[in-house]
Amino acid sequence: MSPTEKVPIEEVPELHGAQHDRISERQVDQDRTLEAMQRLEAALGAAAPGREGRWRDEVRGALAVLGTTTAQEATNAAAPDSLLSDVARTQPWLRNRVRGLRIQYRQLQEAIASLQGELNESEGTVDFADIRQRLAWVLTGLRHQRARESDLIYEAYYDAFRRDLPREADEELRGE
Repeated sequence: MSPTEKVPIEEVPELHGAQHDRISERQVDQDRTLEAMQRLEAALGAAAPGREGRWRDEVRGALAVLGTTTAQEATNAAAPDSLLSDVARTQPWLRNRVRGLRIQYRQLQEAIASLQGELNESEGTVDFADIRQRLAWVLTGLRHQRARESDLIYEAYYDAFRRDLPREADEELRGE
């Protein structure tokens, strides 16, 4: 059988308990971040003209939640027992990609913190179109980050076992 052929699920090596736990922890982080992203999108989509103060407060609250969840996700991803740390430790040729993901976590956190500062300082009229656009970039960056991380973890598994992920583990990685 060639390394690119799919193997029946029952023949694929099981993830050991710690790896399964790491996938589950990552999924909890990503679910929490996704909820915060959706809350922010709802706040951004609310009408702003004539109610800029209330709109700003709703966006500020949603952004604070997103800032907290992404910070927690980044901290967990940087932990010595995280999936990313496991990939960097066991597959040295992927270390630069792990490093890139961690740098992107920091950049996204800095962008969130910067926008939080602007919203916290603005008490008068707020340029809601500009804030919406800039936060849309942050949300797009978060989606990109999630996809890159999922791709890396999948690639690391495939490289380690020369087999496709079991369907259940692949669905967990993709958040299904």
